Amino acid sequence: MADENKPLSRKSSNAKDVINNNNENGAAEGEGGGEVTLKAKMSLVNGCTVIIGSIIGSGIFVSPTGVLKYTGSVNMALIVWITSGLFSMVGAYCYSELGTMIKKSGADYAYIMTTFGPFLAFIRLWIECMIVRPCSQAIVALTFSVYVLKPFFPECDPPNDAARMLAVCCILLLTFVNCYSVKWATAVQDTFTYAKLIALFIIIAFGVYLLSMGNVQYFNFDDTKTEVTSLALSFYSGLFAYNGWNYLNFIIEELKDPVKNLPRAIAISCTLVTVVYVLTNISFYTILSPIEVLGSEAVAVTFANKAFRSFAFFIPIFVAMSTFGAVNGILLTSSRLFYAGACEGQMPEILTMIQIQRLTPTPAVLAISFLSMAYLCVSDIYALINYVGFATWLSIGASVLCLPWLRYTQPNLVRPIKVNLFWPILYLLATIFVTVVPMYASPLETGYGCLMILTSVPVYFLFIAWKNKPKSFQNAMGALTQKLQKMLMVVRGKSQQ
Repeated sequence: MADENKPLSRKSSNAKDVINNNNENGAAEGEGGGEVTLKAKMSLVNGCTVIIGSIIGSGIFVSPTGVLKYTGSVNMALIVWITSGLFSMVGAYCYSELGTMIKKSGADYAYIMTTFGPFLAFIRLWIECMIVRPCSQAIVALTFSVYVLKPFFPECDPPNDAARMLAVCCILLLTFVNCYSVKWATAVQDTFTYAKLIALFIIIAFGVYLLSMGNVQYFNFDDTKTEVTSLALSFYSGLFAYNGWNYLNFIIEELKDPVKNLPRAIAISCTLVTVVYVLTNISFYTILSPIEVLGSEAVAVTFANKAFRSFAFFIPIFVAMSTFGAVNGILLTSSRLFYAGACEGQMPEILTMIQIQRLTPTPAVLAISFLSMAYLCVSDIYALINYVGFATWLSIGASVLCLPWLRYTQPNLVRPIKVNLFWPILYLLATIFVTVVPMYASPLETGYGCLMILTSVPVYFLFIAWKNKPKSFQNAMGALTQKLQKMLMVVRGKSQQ
């Protein structure tokens, strides 16, 4: 009975029959073939668009008020934007060593697993997979739907149910794309990344024009806040806008020549995003006062209404395109995190499977999509993502800690890129500042976040650490996995055999 319910492998006769039948029917050229594994299909340009498209979502268009709220002045806000960009670039530089040394999909999860073992790695995996990523995707999809519907409801907010249904459609469409072809997914990412950059370049160009006309009245240090807690919270808001610089590391197995292309993609993308973010903020303040920025729910739209007047309608269109691309970037990279966790035995085995024709991690893509759509039913998913925001930066800090730790414990590991230890130490000190101080300033949110982290502990000991589960449970899981395999036409990839 146990053998009959054992999941199909690439070598099993049933799996071979399914593969042969589908190959006879004609798998897509370049997608199918004899070897079932994730292929390295992504170029340097694709890598750059994954990072840029993942970082630039709705934040820079919709509400860059958090930094100004906690700094008090325009000049100090610009300094925080610049510093946040440099801070992210330091973290990305550290990740270039980790990514070329530990060439596994999963990024933070893979690094913590290698360095600190399965327990801490599972905590990172649980928070990221079960809460942070699906919540983030749900929020960005909702933002997309609101801006698509806005022209139909110019005098009021779009109906909540309509916005959620359109968000579901957005997620389902991109789920199909990511299940069908990695090339299609990267093409979507490329196209919508270019669209959002065009919108930002239009804003920047008009801002440069206004600067040349002498519109500099708001650039000063008036009303700057000097409290340490306010400064830390301003960096927290700024760093949130740069979140996504590590996303390419999650799919490194699908990047061509990662030793060369990973650090190049990180350097190009982080530099470009930092420059674009700072120049966009400068453009906003050439025409908008601090009071107008703080009072606006969509700063880019307020800017467009004052600057472009009758042509202001194009900004909501570009915001929708930007968020659509961001949903695709989250889906593309998050599915690989599910896949990496399953390959380590910390997620259901079905998530290790690859579609035999399309060579995509279809079950993992479906898992993140279903979770995201489930979170669309939650009344306040924005509060939920805020509760675990600090856990994200703690996890990234733990990943950077892997670098000096591995230098000490495993000095003989091959390191194609070797970062000076000054940079990870600097990053760790800054991480302590931007996490500990907000914990003191917002103890309620921190408490909820800690409770969410602690939910991973019983799950780990019940489903991961406990190896001798009852035969009935193992047989039931094996039968379910096999049925899902046949339904989705997936088998374990070569690397999992």
